[in-house]
Amino acid sequence: MSTPPGEPQWLSEDQQRAWRAYLRGSRLIEEALDRDLQSHGVQLTEYEIISMLSESPGRRLRMSSLADLVVQSRSRLTHTATRLEKRGWVVRESCLDDKRGVELVLTERGWQAVQDMARVHVASVRRAVIDPVPAPLFAALGEAMDLIRGALAPGGDHGDHPAVAREARAHEAGVAHGRP
Repeated sequence: MSTPPGEPQWLSEDQQRAWRAYLRGSRLIEEALDRDLQSHGVQLTEYEIISMLSESPGRRLRMSSLADLVVQSRSRLTHTATRLEKRGWVVRESCLDDKRGVELVLTERGWQAVQDMARVHVASVRRAVIDPVPAPLFAALGEAMDLIRGALAPGGDHGDHPAVAREARAHEAGVAHGRP
């Protein structure tokens, strides 16, 4: 049965169920991860920024690249960076390569903070996401999200970021060995 012109292609019952489960589940995951990081007085969005910086060469990233990497508007990232600066965890510096842009740089104090928070965060991720989901379903979820990211942000895979490049190499090695 085809959809008449101008009419939306409504979701099937199975698609609607899966979509609503995704919405509820993703919100519950973010709430759980945020709640656990509150023991360190940070939000998930703040942790994600300093975590990405901690994995970057020189513990620094151009603000515009970081905003794309953590999927935040540049103005939102600027506000979050201000909060992180007040804690002494980051500083803004001119870009090393062209001096026109601004990089966010993780300080030694920020490095210590992210190391302390990482234990809480990984335990939270395991409890909220990894442990309840069988490994093959979790791998399929990752593949599905990669496809969605590719459709919504083509060319924005951030393959130049060490964490993303590591994940891509691990996935390629798994595929080469018959693993998803």
